[in-house]
Amino acid sequence: MQAGDPNATAPWLEDATHRAFLVHDAKRALDFFDRSARQGAGFHVLDLKGAPQVSQVQEIHTTTRLVHSYALASLAGRPDRAGIIDRGMDFLWSHHRDAQHGGYLWGLDDGAPMDRPKLAYGHVFVLLAASSAKLAGHPDADRLLTDITEVLDRHYWDDGAGLFRDEFTRDWQVFSGYRGMNANMHGVEALLAAHEATGESVFLDRAGRILRFFIAGQAASHGWRIPEHYHEDWSPDPAYAGDPMFRPAGTTPGHSFEMARLLLQWWDAAGRPAGDAVAQARALVDTALADAWNPAQGGLAYTLQMDGAVDIADRYWWPVTEAIGALAALQKVDPTDQTEAWYRRMWQFAAERFIDHDHGGWFPEIGPDDRPQVTQFAGKPDIYHALQADLLPLARGLSAQASELSRIQPLQD
Repeated sequence: MQAGDPNATAPWLEDATHRAFLVHDAKRALDFFDRSARQGAGFHVLDLKGAPQVSQVQEIHTTTRLVHSYALASLAGRPDRAGIIDRGMDFLWSHHRDAQHGGYLWGLDDGAPMDRPKLAYGHVFVLLAASSAKLAGHPDADRLLTDITEVLDRHYWDDGAGLFRDEFTRDWQVFSGYRGMNANMHGVEALLAAHEATGESVFLDRAGRILRFFIAGQAASHGWRIPEHYHEDWSPDPAYAGDPMFRPAGTTPGHSFEMARLLLQWWDAAGRPAGDAVAQARALVDTALADAWNPAQGGLAYTLQMDGAVDIADRYWWPVTEAIGALAALQKVDPTDQTEAWYRRMWQFAAERFIDHDHGGWFPEIGPDDRPQVTQFAGKPDIYHALQADLLPLARGLSAQASELSRIQPLQD
């Protein structure tokens, strides 16, 4: 299936065939994930064909990403026919919210809290869900936004460093000095959404501080690759290796793409201040493409060593979606023939290898034979990455994209 007209002389962001493809893929994914609603409360994680998996575990990033994704889709004109936003907002407040100690539980197993730390990663996604729900006009968004902002301020935000701390016990005891890039990167995403939803400058200011540390500071000092893991004093910890899904060793090129897109979003929202934001974003993207693209088969390696050599060559869907988002952002502000070629290459590869044209949604990983395989991920774990790859290029701007999607409503029938 063609992701766009290969002979189009105009950029694909303006190509009617490509834009129709993006709308079609988004609608198919939403139809697939409508089946996530669990009888009673909460959500199922779905298998590759859309059937509920047997696990009773519900993790906070599943709940929050569904809320955010369906709020974004609602703004873009696709009604929430399955009631995902209402269900997710209720579950966040009634189940994930820790009434005993405050904050939000990482996960529940058949409704009972799991013995897991309270991570900044999960909490910033609560901020993202609350902000997107507010943009979509949900009546419970303000109470969730007020609560999560207070929790982040009290426990996670380190104003001296201008960064988020990572983890505590359930009752807020310090048990490690680990600091990480991943939670801060998604913190930027959430802070920018909160700024769009509220207009409050503190969110934009904090996003800028995080970006400066990791991009103008760390990436610029490490060959435009961003170290993932840090000691308590925020010095890089290149020897660290943790959870292979959330804290793999080395650097993660998919995160370079995300940070590049978020840098351009912040720069635009801040009024495009003088500086090197566009050049920095391009350096992140160009380096990640050079390091991670598989020239023989296509796709992007999951992790790299600190010198850019491939460490884990496994090919997952989400780095491709994030490369698409970053390339689209660059094309909006600083278009080049090379960026256009990469944008088209990524989408055509996704259409041929990752998009499930039979059932909807994207396969999460492909094996050496270029066919879907199941190793790191069971089923289709979320709609979030792929839906943003569909929707964000449809908005003409770099920032306030949710508001623009609400204005143009590309998903409206």
